[in-house]
Amino acid sequence: MELAARWVSAGRRLDMQGLADEIGISRVTLFRWVGSREDLLGRVLWLLTERSLTTGLRRWEAERPAGAPLCAGTGRHVNLILAEATGLRRLLDQEPTLAIRVLTDPRGPVQPGCIAFVEKLLRRDMEESGLELTVAPGDLAYALVRLNESFVYADVLAARLPDVATATRLQEALILGSSR
Repeated sequence: MELAARWVSAGRRLDMQGLADEIGISRVTLFRWVGSREDLLGRVLWLLTERSLTTGLRRWEAERPAGAPLCAGTGRHVNLILAEATGLRRLLDQEPTLAIRVLTDPRGPVQPGCIAFVEKLLRRDMEESGLELTVAPGDLAYALVRLNESFVYADVLAARLPDVATATRLQEALILGSSR
């Protein structure tokens, strides 16, 4: 998994035969261990995404003013990390259909993992910062993640330039607009 994550981060195509050769196992064994290439890519993208989410949270926690909510500031940092992820951009450029399918599949690991992470942040904000939402935290988390996908992957989804700044402003507006 780590080797595959390094490949994707570096912008290298996830080639199952090459990966098996580098690990020193047969291609059949690799497929037996990880499933299909798409399954492996989903797990790798979730691993990389989870690291980005954790890094974004840590960066915001290090600089956030006392009492400031976690969710919006963390989202800003995560959006910047995603914008600078050259391996992700290369994957989106080289295999856009596969990349979007894996990143936005509600049954895959990435989108549900992101939604769960954002919901957890919203719940922490409710407990620690007194954030009162007019919608369920899970529903707002879903909306925030889908909104982010729309702007960060805009080049693939809508033939528009990715717009991290707008995604961040809209996410902040949704969070603040959903609070009492």
